[in-house]
Order: sequence, then C-alpha cells, then structure tokens
Amino acid sequence: MTFAMQRQHGDRPRAFILPLANAGEAALVEDAVIYPARTLLEVCAHFSNLPDAPRLARHPGQACAPSPGYPDFAEVKGQQRAKRALEVAAAGSHSVLLVGPPGAGKSMLASCFPGLLPPMSDAEALESAAVQSIAGSFSAARWRRRPFRSPHHTTSGVALVGGGNLPRPGEVSLAHHGVLFLDELTEFDRRVLEVLREPLETGQITISRAAHQADFPARFQLLAAMNPCPCGWLGHASGKCRCTGEVVQRYQDRISGPLLDRIDIQLPVAAVSPDQIGAQPDGEPSRDIAERVARAHALQLHRQGKPNGRLSAGEIERHCHRDRAGEQLLRNAMQHMHWSARAYHRVLKVARTIADLAAQADIESPHIAEAIQYRRMLHGG
Repeated sequence: MTFAMQRQHGDRPRAFILPLANAGEAALVEDAVIYPARTLLEVCAHFSNLPDAPRLARHPGQACAPSPGYPDFAEVKGQQRAKRALEVAAAGSHSVLLVGPPGAGKSMLASCFPGLLPPMSDAEALESAAVQSIAGSFSAARWRRRPFRSPHHTTSGVALVGGGNLPRPGEVSLAHHGVLFLDELTEFDRRVLEVLREPLETGQITISRAAHQADFPARFQLLAAMNPCPCGWLGHASGKCRCTGEVVQRYQDRISGPLLDRIDIQLPVAAVSPDQIGAQPDGEPSRDIAERVARAHALQLHRQGKPNGRLSAGEIERHCHRDRAGEQLLRNAMQHMHWSARAYHRVLKVARTIADLAAQADIESPHIAEAIQYRRMLHGG
C-alpha cells in the first residue's frame, strides 16, 4: 500500500502515504513527506471531504543513532606501506588483496578500512538501503553508513552471490556501495570465487532461474586477505616454512589468474617485528587519513563523475594523462612482468588516485612507480 499525493504549493515534493511499518524507514530520506497509515479506512478518511474526518499525521522522522566507531589506524603498529595502500584504495574505490603470515595484522587492517571511506551520496544511500530492505536486514542506525560485509569462507555460492527459488540478494549485493571482505580467500570454494568476476566488472549480478531472472546491484569494493602458502609462513624471518615450490604454487593457484587480474592492489603484509610490537602506537589516526581520502574522492567526482576504480578503458585515456617518463616506466613493467592489458589499465587507475591524493593534475613517474609496487604479487604479477 503506497499512495502519492501531489502537494499544492509550488514545486514542493510529493507526500507519500505508507504502511505504518515502513514509514520510519522512508522518513530517513531527506525532505521526504511521509504519512503513515494503519488501514485503508484511514487513507479513505484522509482524502474525504467530510469536515469531521480524521486526517493522517505526518511522520516526524527520526535521527539515526550514533554509529559505533571502527578501530583506528593509529592503533595499528607498523605496516606503514599497507596503511598507505589502503588509503589509496579507499580514495579510488580500488579492490585489494593482502597476503601475509598469520598475525601480521591483515584482519586488523581490514577492520580499520571502513573508517577511511568517503561519505555516501544521497543516491548511494538510497540504493544501499533498498537492497538491504529487500533482504530484511536494513537498520536505521546504519543509514548513510557504507556496508561492510565479511562472510565466512564456508559461505555457499547462493549466500555469496544471491539466489534461491525466489531470488534474493547475496553478500555481494548487501555490500553494494560498501566493502566485501573475504578473509582466508584461498579457503573459499573456487567456483564461488569465480562468480565474483562478473560483478567486479559490471557492478551487478544476474540470477537466472527457469521461471524468471533477477538483476541485483553489486557495486562493492573487494578487500581480501590470504596466507602466502598452506602453512602461512612463507618468507617469514623465522624460516619456519617447509612448503615446496610446487605446493606453494598449487596453493596460490586456488585464486585464478582472471580473478586476480581484476584486483587492483596486491600487497604483501610482512610480520611485525618484536621492536614494533613493544613500541607505543604512533600511527596517523584514521580521521586525518579519511580527510585526505574525501578530498581525493571529491576531486574524482568533479572530474569524471565516478571513482577512479570504475573508469572504463576509454575514460582512462581521457583522464589518466601521464608524462613520458611515467609511460615508459609502465611499459617496461608491463613487458617485464607479462601483464595483461587489464593489469596495465588497473595500474594506471591506481596511479591516477595517487596523483589525486597529491592534488596533481597529471600522473608523473613517481605515482606510476608507487602503483607498480602495489601489483607485484601472485601469478607473476
């Protein structure tokens, strides 16, 4: 039951009559005029011309409860390179893979990441809330707060991407305009992970059934973490790893090349040294990093209407101007590391974000050099 009433004064917005159970959710929308009704009789009485007929009262709206804070980057000891990479990722909506031994801080870094993300626009907030409302998981306390979904590695394909006899959104859609964090990436079923390739490229997921087809939005930012080998200690200073090269390669091959190719930033996370563990936290607080991220994000929206991570090949050529030295550096890296054209473009998009964080109009060779360092990982880069 939804009724729309055109208001009689100028260009003011329409007013909506909604069921009482849905009125509070709709009233969160800025400038929305909502009249809750319990029954159709109340609606009829509201529209009647009888002088004594009761009229519906406008819903006053409600202030969102303060959102609980995320862990602060200032609490993370060491890992300066990883923090910088996550700042770049947050500013440009880039996907990230963190690879390191147990206890290196991958999960801690991931838990801090949502605190860096730029604020949601009105359209993003509405789209995200609509998907969560369909799934029955919308909470007014999370209005205008980017979702952070972290499914367990035993999650089924239907739970991750959506489905069922009556198709419902999965985790990739519930993370729309937010973050999908996949910890222990190699433990997920490979067939399930392969389904991520479509939404990472298109921003939506299509669920096909014999009787009908459903399209759900899935414009999420992928954040993943994994160990470098089965035992987890490959490259650790302790030398505890005894995995052979063949075993390591077979373990890393659980993540297919095409999926890995779609992850912009692939970063090793080394174990924290004993000296760093015993030292007092002295990192930069998330609040200061988030301010830089918001400025760079706003710059991208002004220039091209979308974050750098979503640029198409044609848009990359228009907006990612680089100097001659930077172009040569990138071509040399592409040849040496046997990158695909997709990897080449993704490095350019990351370099564009690094330049935006520095408030520079053109991409220079130091920006490209930093972007290259964020993509020297599995499967030969």
